[in-house]
This record gives sequence, structure tokens and C-alpha cells, in this order.
Amino acid sequence: MLRIFIGFDPREAVAFNVLQYSILRRASQPTAVIPLTLNQLGGKMWRERNPLQSTDFSFSRFLTPHLSNYEGWSLFIDCDMLVLDDVANLFALADDKYAVQVIKHDHRPVEDEKFLGAVQTKYEKKNWSSVVLFNNAKCKALTPEYVNTASGLDLHQFKWLGDDSLIGELPHRWGHLVDYDAEVPVDQLSLIHYTIGGPYFDDYRDCGYADLWNAERDAMLACSQRTKG
Repeated sequence: MLRIFIGFDPREAVAFNVLQYSILRRASQPTAVIPLTLNQLGGKMWRERNPLQSTDFSFSRFLTPHLSNYEGWSLFIDCDMLVLDDVANLFALADDKYAVQVIKHDHRPVEDEKFLGAVQTKYEKKNWSSVVLFNNAKCKALTPEYVNTASGLDLHQFKWLGDDSLIGELPHRWGHLVDYDAEVPVDQLSLIHYTIGGPYFDDYRDCGYADLWNAERDAMLACSQRTKG
């Protein structure tokens, strides 16, 4: 069973549902998709919301190993994404010598604001934590107590590992940053990340690859209508 945890924020509920559909329609192995919804975490997330926190899952993502009982491999991804490939191909890249595997972006945003007026924060390893393949047994430092008390930078810069050599690299095709990275043909993309804002927000209806997200949404809704019929 492939375990995929997706960050959930009520303001992006439609993004979550389209992302989930995009994963499940392409998966070749049994796949469990688990939303990281704050009110379903059983009191494991109690830290106060930070003014710089743009989503509900800014920190809850680091509970993924704990919620997996520190066993096997689990994938965390943000909800503002679209998967265009079989996620089994991503899990096939798991390498036990690493504690986590990420796309090592050199992301240096120039804008000060992103979707819904959220502050655009800038720091080293920006967006590395948006797609994380966790080798859960090597991430036992991520207890609920640590996740709720560590600084944002300690978490997102993976300082809890104590050694950057434990951070493996995933191919960039699994984390294309829309409207930051140069556009490439769709067949070179496995996952796209609408990190500034996706086409489900009015202000970003014409963002890069909006047509792909709209087509996925329409396919999901057409499936729903056929089921009702």
C-alpha cells in the first residue's frame, strides 16, 4: 500500500479533491490518500498559528512519519499540485540510505505576496518540504512534541536530521514550480506545483498549466455525473 499524505486547507478543498483524483486515476498499486486535516489529528497538532503560516498544513506535514508509526515509506505533498504520472514510479525511487528525499529547488521568489494575500517567505531550501518522501524509521526525531515546538526553519530546512547527507534528491519532474520554472513539454512532467496560486483562485485563472488542472477537474466531475446517472 502506497501511503500519501496531502496537506489540507479548507480554502483549497477543491484543489485537494482534484489532486487526489489525479493520483488515484493513474496509480498502478493500491494507494491510500490521507488528508492532513487539523481537526482529525486527534490533538497531535496544538501549536499556535504563525502569522507567516500560509496554510493549515505548514507544520502538520512533519507529523507524517508519526502518523505512519515510523514504519515504511510515506509521501507528503502540498494540496496545490497535480500529479501526471503513476506515483508508484516515485516510490520506486526510495533509497534506504536517506531519511528523506526531496526536490532540491533553488527557489528564490521575488514577490512579497502569494495566494489570498499570504506573505511570501524567503529562506534556504525553499519548497524542499513541499514534496517529501519520508523513510519513516529514520525520522523518529519528528515526534508531535518536536513538531509543535521547533521553529519553522528547523522543520522546513530539515535541521532535525542533523546531517544534510541524509537528504536525498528526487528528479525535478516530480516538483515543477509553475510560473517559476521554465515551461517544458507535458511529457517531461510528473507533478506540477501551483505554488504562487492555482487556477481554482480567480486571480490565477490564467497561470501556467491552468489548462491541465481544468481538464483534470472536468474529468473528475464528468466521472461524478456518470456515477449519478
